[in-house]
Amino acid sequence: MLSVPGPLRGILEAADPKPPDLAVVRGTSPERITRAAIDALGGISRFVSRGDVVVIKPNIGWDRRPEFAATTNPELVAALVRASLEAGAKKVKVFDNPVFDARRCYKQSGIADAASRAGAEVSFMDTRRFKDVKLGGRALESWPLYRDVLEADKVINAPVAKHHGLAGLTMALKNWMGIMGGRRGSIHHSLDNSLVDVAAAIKPALTVLDAVRILTANGPQGGDLQDVRKVDMVVAGIDQVAVDSFGATLFGMKGGDLGYIRAAHQAGLGRMDISRLRIKRIRLG
Repeated sequence: MLSVPGPLRGILEAADPKPPDLAVVRGTSPERITRAAIDALGGISRFVSRGDVVVIKPNIGWDRRPEFAATTNPELVAALVRASLEAGAKKVKVFDNPVFDARRCYKQSGIADAASRAGAEVSFMDTRRFKDVKLGGRALESWPLYRDVLEADKVINAPVAKHHGLAGLTMALKNWMGIMGGRRGSIHHSLDNSLVDVAAAIKPALTVLDAVRILTANGPQGGDLQDVRKVDMVVAGIDQVAVDSFGATLFGMKGGDLGYIRAAHQAGLGRMDISRLRIKRIRLG
C-alpha cells in the first residue's frame, strides 16, 4: 500500500472532504442559513445540473402568514429557487396542493410572491395533471400523484417543522401529501404506512427542513402565536428520514417516536438513528 506523508495527506483530505450526512445551520437570516446548509453539503451543483427542470415542494397548505409557522418560510423557498437557477436550472417550479383555498394560501404564506420574484414558475396544481402511480405499498396499491413532480429532473423537498394532531409531527415525509390527488384524507386510517408508500415513489435530490419558526402545538394549521417557537435553524440532507429524525429532536422527541419514521427506516428509505450520522453544525452571526 502506498504511504502518503502526513502533511500531504492533510492537504488531500482538505481538498476532497466527504460531505456530512446532515447540515444544521443556525442564524437570523433564512436566506443565509439556507445557503450555508447547501454549501456545507457540497454546494448546489451537487444537487442541480445545468438544464435541469427543478421542482421545489414547500408546504403551502394553510391560509396563514409566515409568522404562524404553518407553512414553509418564503425566504427559504426563494433561496432555493435562486440557488437552483444559479446552478443552471432550465426552469424551477413551485407548487402545492393546499387544504384551504389555493389562492389565499399562496398569497398569505408569502411563498407565491417570494418564489416568483426569485425567478420560479409558481402555479396552482391542475387536476388534469395527476397520474395514477402503482405503489404496491403496505397501505396503498396505487394513488394519483402530480405529474410535474414525477417528470422533474430534480425535486427539492422544503417542508416546515410543526406539530400534527394525528401524525405527531409533520416534516419531510408528510410533506408529500401535497403531491397527492384523489381523496387523500382517506389515508389517515393507515397514515404511517401510506406516507411511506408515497415517499418511496419520490426520490428528492435534497431535503431542506425549515425550522426558522416551528409550530409546537395545535398543528398542522396553528393560528396562535403562543404555539410558535423561533429556532432560526435549517436542517438539510439527502436522506429525508434522517432530516425528519433530527427535526423530531427540536420537539423533545426522537425519530423512533414517530410511526412513519420507524416505518420509513424499516422500508429502507433512510436512517433514523442520527447518532450514527455525520452532522455538521454551523452558527452564523
